[in-house]
Amino acid sequence: MATTTTLASLQDKLALLSQEYQSLQIELSTVIDARQKLDAQLQENELVKKEFASLTPNNTVYKLVGPVLVPQDQAEAKSNIETRLDFIRGDVKRVEGQLKDLGDKSETKKLELVEVQTAIQQLQQGPSGAK
Repeated sequence: MATTTTLASLQDKLALLSQEYQSLQIELSTVIDARQKLDAQLQENELVKKEFASLTPNNTVYKLVGPVLVPQDQAEAKSNIETRLDFIRGDVKRVEGQLKDLGDKSETKKLELVEVQTAIQQLQQGPSGAK
């Protein structure tokens, strides 16, 4: 009877750990998507910076404001790109930290799941092995 109670509590714990693990995986997936978007933004802005480097003082830079292209000072545009790149790089570092943290949590939860599954298997095999 004690084995049944223990088995039931282990199965409850397994269900809870499984839910927590699935939640971590969903969160990890969301953060990976965010990281990919940041990579795309970073590449796009690096490309703009590279294009700006090839401009001559006579070239005009335009900024899209709503449906209208408005002339913008080159120095201001270059400064805006640098600022944007700094923000994106900061976000990349933050997201990398989240990825590491979630990866560690996920791995820990996975190990807990394996431990509980092993305990359940041992309990289930114990009585049948004794017969």
